[in-house]
Amino acid sequence: MTDLLPAIFFGHGNPMNAIGQNAYTKEWHKIGKQLLRPKAILSVSAHWYVPETGVTVSTNPRTIHDFGGFPEALYQVQYPAPGDPALARRVQQLLAPQEVRLDESWGLDHGTWSVLKHVYPAADIPVVQLSIDETKPASFHFGLARKLAPLREEGVLIVGSGNIVHNLHTYAWGRHPQEPYDWALRFEAAARERMKAGEFKELINYDKLGRDATLSIPTPEHYLPLLYVLATMQQREKVHFPVEGVDGGSISMLAVQVG
Repeated sequence: MTDLLPAIFFGHGNPMNAIGQNAYTKEWHKIGKQLLRPKAILSVSAHWYVPETGVTVSTNPRTIHDFGGFPEALYQVQYPAPGDPALARRVQQLLAPQEVRLDESWGLDHGTWSVLKHVYPAADIPVVQLSIDETKPASFHFGLARKLAPLREEGVLIVGSGNIVHNLHTYAWGRHPQEPYDWALRFEAAARERMKAGEFKELINYDKLGRDATLSIPTPEHYLPLLYVLATMQQREKVHFPVEGVDGGSISMLAVQVG
């Protein structure tokens, strides 16, 4: 396959999106219809955040229900996409000399399957997950991700899954609809401007962007998958935002598509 596939960051939000039908899930499904079909997917999810770099190598990755307190129906969801050991080893090769462990114990966590269940509901495209090393700074992750860019020319869809703004302490759990907080809107708008301009330095050093960034990114795991997508951007490519919205006042559902 010689066509250059895009790379996409999804704001995955509440795990209940996996079994819901709403404006966000409808747009995710539309994206799957519009994209050139990939031969495989490499997913970087906020929910595999561990002190090492690992990549799943199982041929049949399990569906991980890595959450608590939700309706039983959510725990019954399975996303039986196959794995792709050859892609896992290709990722390992591209990221050398960084040590990348071939992992057989992890599978597909909800950051991956809650979105892909709508994008590719047939679960017939192989999926490999890459972990986020929690001991490394954002600059490390951006640099590592740049090495993954060749995969876009090899028929692999690179997916990041998290949320640009993700503050659960201020989220309106089960209450009346909450208007987006001013700080969430300001940070998302500032991030958009920098992405459209191709100016990623301040997004990498987001901790220097002030109080809005501190409130929007109290912990980095949901933000870092965005950098894995932005790092694969090629010259003259543009950034698009196919999904927009803020859930519960403090969770940005923004999707970011490169290419």
